[in-house]
Formats: sequence, structure tokens, C-alpha cells
Amino acid sequence: MMMKPAAKKRPRSVSDPNRYPKGLNRKKVQDLINFYENQSDEAAIAEAEAAYREPKTTMMQVPNDLVRQVQRLIARRAG
Repeated sequence: MMMKPAAKKRPRSVSDPNRYPKGLNRKKVQDLINFYENQSDEAAIAEAEAAYREPKTTMMQVPNDLVRQVQRLIARRAG
């Protein structure tokens, strides 16, 4: 049986010690920050309203002290 060689870990930049989720990097995160910091109030409201109308998702209010547990359940379900 052939063993797959271990993936080499790329060293993180000395100037950026952050770890990013798969598919994200410093530039993408900064682009997201810039987008939302510069978004107009009207565009933000329209985006939020569209999210509430999305038929494949449910918006719900969760008490702050339960947020971590809910996040863990969702992560476990997502695999």
C-alpha cells in the first residue's frame, strides 16, 4: 500500500501570524473588510433583507451564552 507523502506546511508570513480558513488568505480577508467598511447603509440593508428572504436558510436569535455551542453543532454537522 502506497502512503501519500505528508503535505509540506508553508511557513506563515512573519508579518502575518494569522491562520485563515481554507480558501481565505490575508488579501481576501482584507478585501472583505474593505467591502463591508465602505458599503453604503442602503446596500447593507438590502443585503440583510435578501438574507432573510433566502428560502434555504433560517435566521434565528440565539442567546449569546449559547452561540459557541450552536457553532460547534453546525461545524460537526458540516463535517
